[in-house]
Amino acid sequence: MTGSFLNEPPVSAEVQALFDEDLADGGYVWNVSRLWAHQPDTLRRLFELMSQAFKPSGLSFRQRGILVAAAASALGDSYCSLAWGGKLGGASDAGLAAGVLNGSDAGLSPQEQAIARWARQVARDPNATTPADIQALRDTGLDDGQIFAITGFVALRLAFSTINDALGAQPDAQLARSLPREVREAVTYGRPVAQEPAI
Repeated sequence: MTGSFLNEPPVSAEVQALFDEDLADGGYVWNVSRLWAHQPDTLRRLFELMSQAFKPSGLSFRQRGILVAAAASALGDSYCSLAWGGKLGGASDAGLAAGVLNGSDAGLSPQEQAIARWARQVARDPNATTPADIQALRDTGLDDGQIFAITGFVALRLAFSTINDALGAQPDAQLARSLPREVREAVTYGRPVAQEPAI
């Protein structure tokens, strides 16, 4: 079982390196890695590009998590919502992460609330944004370079999520099991969690 609609490609040295990284980090190969085994170099370059896009923002890991969780939940992507809900919970707390995932944004600073709203707007309807939306970000202390950086980062994350969702990538059972209850319960959309692998 691959955890997506595609069959796994033959295991090359590049694919094995991708799988080995997962095994070293968490003890299992993620379904999303099995999917991206079709183009592991593209995955690596996409993640490098995401990092390059985000870096000029000067924002923290917590704020990065807010951007991803807000955008993924607005898109309806359960996989990235669970993965980054867990990361955000680790960088703050599970209740705050669940709040970003369900759109309440409880516990966020005014600037964090603004970037969460912006990430959702970009995910839902980028053509509906207005100069007033940009000004709202400026009013929290972000400059235009930072606004470009977070917008580029969110757009690249959405591209990643779109590929995963379109090709049926299911969140890993091991991932879901590792998360706080609040995070799991906040994700009521998207692809269902994969069944627990047979032992």
